[in-house]
Amino acid sequence: MQITLLKGKLHMASVTQAELWYDGSCAIDKDLVELAGFREFEQIDIYNVDNGERFHTYVILAESGSGTISMNGAAARKVQVGDRVIIAAYGQMNEAEAEQFKPKLVYLNKDNSVERTTNTIPVQKD
Repeated sequence: MQITLLKGKLHMASVTQAELWYDGSCAIDKDLVELAGFREFEQIDIYNVDNGERFHTYVILAESGSGTISMNGAAARKVQVGDRVIIAAYGQMNEAEAEQFKPKLVYLNKDNSVERTTNTIPVQKD
């Protein structure tokens, strides 16, 4: 059996651009793409914390060190510059692979600098 697990995420990224007339996708700083374990053209889910929008698109690369998070094409209508978003990618694996797998979790500051990275999420408490 194959199961789908979170592969990587950029948590609380700030949208820096919204370009309606650019090829549809999400341009992400290349350094952040690598930290989260994403690949160019990989499908991603975007969860807009500010307005509740949830949508799919794919990764394109933005300049390393730029801090760019740009929603392009139709995705530009789902955000405002400055919105905080969670960008997630998922992978399918079998049970044995899943037992050993750890996601790449990247937590960002408001300027899209890296606050911290980890591969676990603490147990939620009341």
